[in-house]
Amino acid sequence: MPSLRETCPAKVEEILNRFPQKSSAAIPLLYLAWETYGYISEAAMIETADILGTTPATIQGIATFYTMFPMNKRGKYHIEVCQNISCHLMGAQKLMNRIENKLGIRCGECTGDGRFSLAKAECLAGCSWGPCLHINGKEYLQLTPEKAAEILDSLVKL
Repeated sequence: MPSLRETCPAKVEEILNRFPQKSSAAIPLLYLAWETYGYISEAAMIETADILGTTPATIQGIATFYTMFPMNKRGKYHIEVCQNISCHLMGAQKLMNRIENKLGIRCGECTGDGRFSLAKAECLAGCSWGPCLHINGKEYLQLTPEKAAEILDSLVKL
């Protein structure tokens, strides 16, 4: 995989020039890595550390602290199933089980064709309408395992 310096050197320089202290550019550089590679790889964290003159552990600490940075490859359709107490009590685990079985993957994985990835979410702010999930940020509420399967079937056709 080519480095950020090779792929988008002007963007790296533009980010670095915005900050009087290089260390302040960590989050923008991580966003650039995410935009470039689709997730934050170990190589991207090492390169970011090198660019900023810090340790990979420092960058890993930043990247893993913020939940918006995906640490694994995501599918074209990234599915997040709410696991908070309200959704849990309303059947989120049955929903997750049905999705896992339908896609042939476990939570935290991506399908071999790269179309779907599946993750747990702590809260998707649909507590009164659970269980719920998001697909690429689009909200689906009051789901049953059957409704979730129908939604996935509609995406397979696209």
